[in-house]
Amino acid sequence: MIRWIWAFLDRPAQRFDDCAKFWSTVTDTQLSPRRGENDEFLTLLPDPALFAAAGIKMQAVTGLGGVHLDLDVDDIAAAARIALERGAELVANHPDYAVLRSPGGQTFCFTPSGRVKGRPAPAVHAPDGTLSRLDQVCLDIGPADYDAETRFWKSLTGWEFQHGRLPEFARLRPAQQLPVQLLLQRLGADRPTSAHVDLSAADMDATAAWHESLGATVVHRREHWIVLSDPGDTPYCVTARDPHGV
Repeated sequence: MIRWIWAFLDRPAQRFDDCAKFWSTVTDTQLSPRRGENDEFLTLLPDPALFAAAGIKMQAVTGLGGVHLDLDVDDIAAAARIALERGAELVANHPDYAVLRSPGGQTFCFTPSGRVKGRPAPAVHAPDGTLSRLDQVCLDIGPADYDAETRFWKSLTGWEFQHGRLPEFARLRPAQQLPVQLLLQRLGADRPTSAHVDLSAADMDATAAWHESLGATVVHRREHWIVLSDPGDTPYCVTARDPHGV
């Protein structure tokens, strides 16, 4: 059902330009012209020479930043009905897209398919040659919602479900080449489901240091990942995974 998936970075309007510059740099993309009624949207465009399709968009928002998903489908009305049958809530129904909320509270959109052709963008070389790639959206789920939220996303995507190396993680991987996969993280305390992006990194310490030089801040370090906040004070992670997606 899902033809393409977009990681949508929602960032505070007052820091949006700084955030756009930061994410454009760390993903080695160019900023599209701004669009929308208030010039609130843009797309991060890979180098045309790569013959790669974009998979990341940004939106200037009031309040705190976050992440939502845009899912390109052939039939928006049919996809919305399926999601509603599985426990989603309809937030807004527009002529060319639908906004929904998962059972645990994560916002996502169904958007028209057929606009994207190509393969996801490859890993990015930092100035020191270190490779990294924004390739994952992590859904942060409270324990009370975890089972229902996991069933919802498994059913909605139809992707391969894999348990993680730590018990609080599981992963949904698409069979086709798409820009991002989904990581499901069971939190230690209940709260509405939210999301952040993860970058895979061949050397996560080197990648985190590069991001710091561009305006990010390290929040804390774990064995397999480093939590940072971007110039909009929105958290994300650099993780010790193969940026080639193997």
